[in-house]
Amino acid sequence: MRKSKVERNTLETSVSVEANLDGRGESCIDTGIGFLDHMLSLLAFHGSMDLNIKCKGDLKVDGHHTVEDIGIALGQAFNKALGDKKGINRYGYCYITMDEALARAVLDISNRPYLVFKADFKSERQGDMNSQDFKEFFRAFVNEARITLHLDVLYGENDHHKIEATFKAFGRALREAMEIKSDRIPSSKGVL
Repeated sequence: MRKSKVERNTLETSVSVEANLDGRGESCIDTGIGFLDHMLSLLAFHGSMDLNIKCKGDLKVDGHHTVEDIGIALGQAFNKALGDKKGINRYGYCYITMDEALARAVLDISNRPYLVFKADFKSERQGDMNSQDFKEFFRAFVNEARITLHLDVLYGENDHHKIEATFKAFGRALREAMEIKSDRIPSSKGVL
C-alpha cells in the first residue's frame, strides 16, 4: 500500500495529512473551511484515495494560509506515498461536467512542477472560501507533489459547479496517472 503521513506546523497553521493512494475514496477532512472540506472529500472519492486531513489555521486573518499549507502538506504526502514511481501510468486526464460547467484536468507525474490554471470565477467567495485561494491550493500541491498540471474550466455559469467539476476532474486524472501499469519507471530516461 502506498501510504504516507505528513505534518506541517508553522506560526500560521498546524496541518496533519494521512494519505493512502490505494484506498477506497474515504475521507475525514476538517480544515475549518467548510467548502474546502467538501472539495477535498470529492478529491478523495474521485481519486480513489483515502485522506485524513486536519488543520488548525489562523482563520481569523483569512483562509489563505490554511488553504496554501494544506496544499503543501497534501502534495508532500502524495509525493512521499508514490515513492520511486515505478510502474505508474504517469499521465492522466479527465473531462468532468457538472450541469452547465465543463472542467478538464491533464497531468504528468513528471518530477517537474508546473501549473497552468485557467478559470474565471464571478463570485468572490464560495461559502467561506475566497475564490482566489483555489489556484493557491493547486499551485502548492503541484510544487510539492512535483507534477505538471493543466487545469481548465472550459465554460460554465455557476461558480460552485465550475469548482466542483475541477476537483472531480483533478481527482480522476490523479487516479489514472498513479495507477500501477508495469514494473518499470515510466520514462525513456529511466528516471523521473
